[in-house]
Amino acid sequence: MKEFNYTITDAQGIHARPAGELIKAAKVFNSTIKIAANGKTGDCKKIFTVMALGVKQGHEVTITVEGDDEAAACEAMETFFKANL
Repeated sequence: MKEFNYTITDAQGIHARPAGELIKAAKVFNSTIKIAANGKTGDCKKIFTVMALGVKQGHEVTITVEGDDEAAACEAMETFFKANL
């Protein structure tokens, strides 16, 4: 299992457009990819669970990756967050 923390810098937080892009980026991998924030956890491959977290600018999220391609998935997710959120 791999994980990293990231503080959201996007002024609008995780809203519909970046959430949709996150789902697309996560679905490429076989690993289970979870996002945790505000005491809740969501599946990065399901838009409704990501949107339900209500992540805003300044919130810290924890991304957890577990599976056969976890190293590549974790690296890709970290790159995605830095570039988009």
